[in-house]
Amino acid sequence: MKIDYQTMGRRLARIRKKKGLTQEKLAEKSNLANNYISNIENCRSIPSLETLIKLCEALDVTPDDLLLGTAKEGREYLMPDIWDKIKLCTPKERRLIDGFAALLLEERKKEGM
Repeated sequence: MKIDYQTMGRRLARIRKKKGLTQEKLAEKSNLANNYISNIENCRSIPSLETLIKLCEALDVTPDDLLLGTAKEGREYLMPDIWDKIKLCTPKERRLIDGFAALLLEERKKEGM
């Protein structure tokens, strides 16, 4: 599989803007230089694996999101507003949410839905 770095750069810019970040703010969050972010977005630089990880962490996305434009699995399939609320919960509260979801699914099975 060949990675299209030009498309990845555009995807990076789109995700950054969607999250309300400037290149400068993303640079701060990812501990990278502002001009390096610009170079990646404009396909003048190809990010290393380490840089890709920093960008993903700063943007709260997966490498699949940046490289391929798809999330293979996990929380990315959750509606963003639900995930934003879950992120604010404590581990105990998250376990309660998980238990509640399991109960809902069990009830659905019992009802034959």
